Amino acid sequence: MGHPSAAEARTDPHGSKGQLGTPLDGVFRRVTLLRVQVVRTSGLEVAYERVGEGPPLVLVHGGTVDGRMWQPQLAGLKDEFTVVAWDEPGAGRSSDVPADFGLPDYAHCLAALIEEIALGPAHVAGLSWGGTLVLELYRHHPELAATLILVDTYAGWKGSLPEEEVRARVEGVGRVLAAPPEEFDPTPPGLFAGATPTEFVPLMAEMAAVAREATVRLETGLMAETDQRDLLPVITAPTLLIWGALDVRSPLSVAGEFERAIPDTKLVVIPDAGHVSNLEQPERFNEAVREFCRAQSPPAL
Repeated sequence: MGHPSAAEARTDPHGSKGQLGTPLDGVFRRVTLLRVQVVRTSGLEVAYERVGEGPPLVLVHGGTVDGRMWQPQLAGLKDEFTVVAWDEPGAGRSSDVPADFGLPDYAHCLAALIEEIALGPAHVAGLSWGGTLVLELYRHHPELAATLILVDTYAGWKGSLPEEEVRARVEGVGRVLAAPPEEFDPTPPGLFAGATPTEFVPLMAEMAAVAREATVRLETGLMAETDQRDLLPVITAPTLLIWGALDVRSPLSVAGEFERAIPDTKLVVIPDAGHVSNLEQPERFNEAVREFCRAQSPPAL
């Protein structure tokens, strides 16, 4: 099966209701239809979902996927927080990413979104590539982050992985990009500790089907070149690290480096979870986020 063009892959971002993926059982069904909103910045349209009321919690997805990966968090945390999940430029329902886009450009777009929701500094969470992007947001716009929540992430691949591993990943992505269009599947290996949770199999397939080759190529190059280790010791925002105990893409040794380098940090290790811990163990993940954010933004008396 061929893959949709970027235009076909996007639903209408202009305030219309959009399908958030295949309806799932249980609590996830409640967020299958959400109002898609858009912020315009740097000549781009950046789409996002917003649910709930309370302190703002902004969720930044990983590479090769889009904001739909946060379904369990949109459903499970909206009772206490204003939960916002964006589709970054080049993903989901957002505009294509320019060829010369850099990591700071992504960070500035994320800053524009946080300013758009106009609720003050936010709890900002990012998984994998999204965590690297959150760190870059903090480098350029620290005043917008009340806290950082870094999930199974990296200080860039260059900053967290051995050189030979970075080279192997770049070569692996190159092989994926060289495959015929009908065989294009950007989903990296080792996302889950076990098999993909049954309820998320359709969602993962849908996100892979609309991933854009140009975005995958760009983000791979950026991750291979990025080293943010200089930033970690100067972070003053309270920081939560959430790691899957069985993550093979960003192993616990990377979490340990973050924990040692960032002054005000807490590490939560989720058992029986791999790289995408928010989908593999959503209840444990949500509870860790809830407890941390409550402690940092207690209710007004």
